[in-house]
Amino acid sequence: MWSSDRLSTRSPRTHGALADSAAAANHAARFGRLAALVACLLLAACGFHLRGQASYPFKTIYVNAPAYGAFAAELRRALAGSGTATVSDAPTGAEAIIDVSEVADDKQVLSLSPGGRVQEYALAKAVRFRVHDAQGRDWLKEDEIVVRRNYTYDDTERLAREIQEARLLRDMQSDAIAQIVRRLQTARPPA
Repeated sequence: MWSSDRLSTRSPRTHGALADSAAAANHAARFGRLAALVACLLLAACGFHLRGQASYPFKTIYVNAPAYGAFAAELRRALAGSGTATVSDAPTGAEAIIDVSEVADDKQVLSLSPGGRVQEYALAKAVRFRVHDAQGRDWLKEDEIVVRRNYTYDDTERLAREIQEARLLRDMQSDAIAQIVRRLQTARPPA
């Protein structure tokens, strides 16, 4: 007859297997922590850092882009939501003024089919801007950002391609604004 003591006892072989699996789990956990540490060090060494709040050398900025309302509105939102500077409603109260002198979209044929129909278009968005103070002294000299995208075109899917083009232009605008925000972080006060 089996006693309850016999059922609950384990053989020495079972204890060894449990100890081996616990040691393996401990080793795997240490290896995982070491791998994570190495990955963090490699990312830090290459200059990677998480996107955080932008640090600008000015406290207030005014966006002057009267001819480009939608672009100016998105730039104001990006500046207000991403950095330490306050977006001013008037140029007189701003430490820095960003003048957007040009926002231009361009569309060119990139390739044709053997039958002479358009197969690909190349889109480009160019933004020209300058950052200065109220006296006209430059924080950033006039600069231009150009964003390019290509897309395929098919006459049978005209509506879908028009929607795709509009989406690409919106994405290109957002990309150009993100580049402006990054460049504003490198601005230097006028001497």
